[in-house]
This record gives sequence, structure tokens and C-alpha cells, in this order.
Amino acid sequence: MSRELYGDDWDRHTATTVMATVNVDEPRPKGRWRMIVYSAIGIVMFFVPLTIDGVSTIPLDHLVTWLRELLGPADRWVGLAIIAAGAVAPFVTGRWRESTVKTVFALLGVLGLVAATMVVIGAGPWWVLDERIGPFLLDKLVVPVGLIVPVGGIFLALVIGYGLMEFVGVYLRPAMRPIWKVPGRAAVDAVASFVGSYALGLLLTNRMYRSGRYTAKEAAIIAAGFSTVSATFMVIVARTLGLMDVWLWYFIGTLAVTFAVTAITVRIPPLRTIPDEVYPGQTHHPEQPVDRDRFTVARRAAEQTLAEAPSLGRNVWLNFRDGLMMVMQILPSIMSVGLIALVLATYTPVFEWVGLLFVPLFWALGYADPTLLATAAATSIAEMFIPATLVSGHEDFVARFVIGVVCISALVFFSAVVPAILATDIPVTMGHLVVVWAERVVLTILLATPLAHLVAALT
Repeated sequence: MSRELYGDDWDRHTATTVMATVNVDEPRPKGRWRMIVYSAIGIVMFFVPLTIDGVSTIPLDHLVTWLRELLGPADRWVGLAIIAAGAVAPFVTGRWRESTVKTVFALLGVLGLVAATMVVIGAGPWWVLDERIGPFLLDKLVVPVGLIVPVGGIFLALVIGYGLMEFVGVYLRPAMRPIWKVPGRAAVDAVASFVGSYALGLLLTNRMYRSGRYTAKEAAIIAAGFSTVSATFMVIVARTLGLMDVWLWYFIGTLAVTFAVTAITVRIPPLRTIPDEVYPGQTHHPEQPVDRDRFTVARRAAEQTLAEAPSLGRNVWLNFRDGLMMVMQILPSIMSVGLIALVLATYTPVFEWVGLLFVPLFWALGYADPTLLATAAATSIAEMFIPATLVSGHEDFVARFVIGVVCISALVFFSAVVPAILATDIPVTMGHLVVVWAERVVLTILLATPLAHLVAALT
């Protein structure tokens, strides 16, 4: 991802605080209460369901629902404005000329703007205005994502900006190398992606690769194994599939399956075959082991981040701005790629053909509608949300839960993650990513199915 997406302040802050070598002898910073208080508020907003007016969901979801009610019919115009800004930006900045991939996605952004305009004004081809396609994409994905990502960014500032992630990352170091074949510092990347966004995770990963702290293989594993969409996107998927009443089960289960799948894919091609070499011209900087009390090291890592953290107001603004920039970048392609994929899925057998790869697997696992589920799983390569739309009304809880996990764990999709990874210096190709996608879908289905049955039995 580009430096301009996050700005020099955030780039410098993450580069110096998240990955710095911990000095346990430095003086302790003032205001240590901020790590506990701010982190607790962020955790509550994302992970503690509350019941309001008979609806049980996380506070962030309640907040965005209230905001949509406040906007009323204007919410479509807000979504259209964000898409318009995102579609115009590549041509104003000239980024559309930088590579073939950026040119293609700039043109797709224009298509997304045209399609969104048709839906908002109610004029256009019937297949765009079909309630299952254009209006569905705008009302059920574009508008909610356009609101929840910037608003969620405000509270993500509390989770990722005051030392909580660094504290947890030190404790995860002993697991990272033996399980995922990456340094312990990659735990921060993984959490940044899963709780924050794949864009933030990829920014950190690319910088660490260019600085010699990751090898090419390690950077590829992190990019193609941990760069999930954020928890805010997971809320959209869970709501669409009717899983908010088991939100914590869904979130924790998806996290477990996603990381378990990554642990397997790092041991098979293509990730296994990527050279274990440092960035050209750089010297390798391997991670130093923790040679004293782990709690002290974890505490000091958190305190270093806390000492260098911007003020609460500035941190909130930076994360809100990053979220807004992110939705400007991805909503046009979500609308365009999503439109193409939904049209193909609704009116052509293309994804049914691709889904034939997965039909035997769903059949062998005992699903009642293996063809539909296989088709839904196949669409995940186009856009991570489309599988949820195809099975949103399915009466089988297990099927909905598994497809919900596939949406996140499949990880590779062309509307956002693929161009983001290809824009980095990490040596992975589009062919690598397609193979990784197929591997992840198969493994996710296998691992998520027994988990879904367990959740169904316990709830």
C-alpha cells in the first residue's frame, strides 16, 4: 500500500514503535493508565455484545445502525459521494499510470461510480437495477462499509495505538516461528490485519521486508496468510448471515480457522517455495530472543508504544482519516467487481463451473445443498462479501456459519486484497495468489464444518 494512504505521521509512528527493539531499562512513560482505559474501551466497542431495543450486537454495530437511521435516505448519497471521490482520485493523482494493475482498477472504479449512480437515481439497465444486484450491493455492502470502516477506525485507534498489541505480541513470539514460520514480531502484523485492516498489515509487512527484518518468504507468508479484512467487515458479514447472536463464537472461530489454515499453507507450495532471501541491497536483521522476564519485556514494549503515541485526538483523527481513505479506495472496486460477480453468479454458470472444484467436498461433508455452497465459495475470489449474499437466507445454520468463515479465511479476493499485495515489493505473483486462494477455501471448509456443528450444539 502507498505511503500517501496513511501519511507520514502514521507511517513513522508504526515503523518506530511497533517493531522497535525493546529497551527494558528506559524510564517508564507518564499516563500508563491510557493503555488500560483506552484499550478497554476499544475492546468493549468491538467484542462485548449489548442489547438495545431488543437487538443484541456489539456497540459499534449499534452506533452505525443509529447513524444510518439518522441519515435516512441520504445514506445512499453518502455512499455515492465516497465512490465518486475514490473513482476520481487515481486520475487526479496520476496513480492510474503506475502499473497495469492500477490502470485496470482505476477503470473498474469508474464502472463502480457509473453503476452506483444508476442505482441511486433509479435509471439504467434492468440487470443493474435488479434488487438482487445493484440495490443490494449499494444498500447491504457499500453504505454499511462506507460508514462502519471510518467510524470503526475511531475505536481501532484505541485498540492498536496504546500498547495492547505490542504487549500481546511479545507473548505470541514463541508460537510464531514453529507454527507459522515467521518471526515473533509478525504477531503484530497478524493482529493489526485481523483487528485493524489488511491495508495496515500490508503497510507494516512491506516496510519490514524492505528494511531487512523479514525475508521474501516471511513477507509472503504474512501478506498471503494474515492480511484479512478487519473486524468491521466481519460485522457486515455476520449481520448478512444472521450470525450476530453468536458474534463472539463467529469472531473467535474465524480467527482460529484463519490462522490454522495459514499454518498449513506455509508448508505447501506456492508459499513454501518462495526464496528465503532479504530485500535486494539490505542486510538481514533477525529478531533477538527474549532473554529476560517476558512480562517485563512485554510491558516495556507496550510502554514504548505508549510513550511515542500521538494524543488521543490526533490518533483518533489519523485512524478515522485512514478508514475514510481506505473506503475511498475499495468501495469503487467493490461496487464494480461485486456487480460483475453478482451478474455472473445470477445470470451465468461461470461460478457454478468454478464451484465444481468444491462440490465433492461439500457433498462428502453431508451438506444438503452442495452446489449452492460450492458456488458461493467460488465467488469469494472476486469479492469477499458475495458468498454471504448468496446464502444469506439459507435455513441451515452450519452452512451459513461455514460460508461466513470462508468469506474471511479465503483471504484472497480481486476487489481489494490482490491489487494491494501486488502493489507492494513482496515477490508474489497473481498465480501464487490464485493457488493460495483455492488451498485456503478447501482447508477452511474442512476446518470450519466441525466448528460450526459445535457452535450449533452449544447455542
